[in-house]
Amino acid sequence: MPGPSAPRIRTARPADAEALALVDRLTWSTLHAVMPEPVPPYGPFFDDRHVPEDYLVAEVDDRVIGYVRLAPPTPLACNAHVRQIQGLAVLDEGRGRGVGRALIRAALDEARRQGARRITLRVLGHNAPARRLYESEGFVVEGVLPEEFLLGGEYVDDVFMGRPL
Repeated sequence: MPGPSAPRIRTARPADAEALALVDRLTWSTLHAVMPEPVPPYGPFFDDRHVPEDYLVAEVDDRVIGYVRLAPPTPLACNAHVRQIQGLAVLDEGRGRGVGRALIRAALDEARRQGARRITLRVLGHNAPARRLYESEGFVVEGVLPEEFLLGGEYVDDVFMGRPL
């Protein structure tokens, strides 16, 4: 019997909104989310600030199982050489199968394609699995905001990571 398919990474399309929103809801956790848990009625996944072109989608067997959002960190021209990972989510079925790593590598390639020189991200201090993954892809800690968030009754650091492209 063949093993699981490798993830296929592509740019999101407007038609992906429902599948991506479901990924968000199914993966929500205080391990990585600072926003409250989503509850109905759910708002739209895409809006003026979150457009399909900012998302890379991971599919396995034509099913969306994860995404990464890559966007400029600010609208300033003097900061246009930087891209920021502003969200990474992978369904449980895709964890441990290289889906997250494939999404990060695709984000690095896309950032280079867009002419960026650097890429950054923010990760919660207690999210050790994500931090290990980012470090294994060349990201280093560039700053820490101690106890920046109060999540589930615990104070959590906000860790800023980055790397050159």
